[in-house]
Amino acid sequence: MTPLFRQNLLKKSPALTKASLMALAIAVAGCNSNSTEARNEPSKTPTSAKQNTSASSDSDPKVVAALEANFKASGFEQKIISAIPTSMDNIYWVTAEGMPAFFSDKEGRHIIQGQIVEIGQAHPIDISADLIAQSAKQKLAAVDKKEMIIYPAKGATKAVVYVFTDADCPYCTKLHSEMSDINAQGIEVRYLAWPRSDASIPKMEAIWCSSDRMQAMDDAKAGKPLSSPKCDSPVRSHIELGMSLGVSGTPAIFTESGHQIGGYLPAKELAAAALAH
Repeated sequence: MTPLFRQNLLKKSPALTKASLMALAIAVAGCNSNSTEARNEPSKTPTSAKQNTSASSDSDPKVVAALEANFKASGFEQKIISAIPTSMDNIYWVTAEGMPAFFSDKEGRHIIQGQIVEIGQAHPIDISADLIAQSAKQKLAAVDKKEMIIYPAKGATKAVVYVFTDADCPYCTKLHSEMSDINAQGIEVRYLAWPRSDASIPKMEAIWCSSDRMQAMDDAKAGKPLSSPKCDSPVRSHIELGMSLGVSGTPAIFTESGHQIGGYLPAKELAAAALAH
């Protein structure tokens, strides 16, 4: 767990903090945020179809106010960004500062984390899927390219992926070893920093403070020592961004459309998934 996340309002509730870290996590090949061990478990949740909701995209100010008031009544301040009605009656999709998005009721009294799946049609539908992607798309697009370490596509750029990475994650190293193949398939990779532990933060900051970030990233993935002066790096803002997107391990791969497609994926599978979204 990162110190940045511990510093936010959820430090007052350890159980909620742990749940928030796990909310919206996808069970894929990657390194989790609490250890250096990798996991590779297939998702057991229904395959989502396109979001089938006619809900308004307008935030409900009454629900926002109710949530903030109820958080305050429970002992801590929380800034609620939006509360958007979903296709499920009186259930809202809520985005907030410093924590992953969640569902809530109309009175703002309950935090509901995880999936709500609609059934009864040709395919089960995760009603939050498009809402999550829309939010992620906007947040990722807002990141200045100068803050990222970009490995451009070879030839025409067919798709772009954002990858939250950690220099100490074995699956991140495996993904990076296939960078040439990924780029050769027309995929541009934009790295953001996601140190999974306090111990990894200095190494990630050294990469981002290097005069040649790409070379520093290559060296770090190869296990070579790093040396660079201190700077005002974006590492901690990337951590906060990842937390808001529900990232809990590395690599975490998002398409430009905001859909999370991995976890580690072999180069051909990553390219196929990026082009499909």
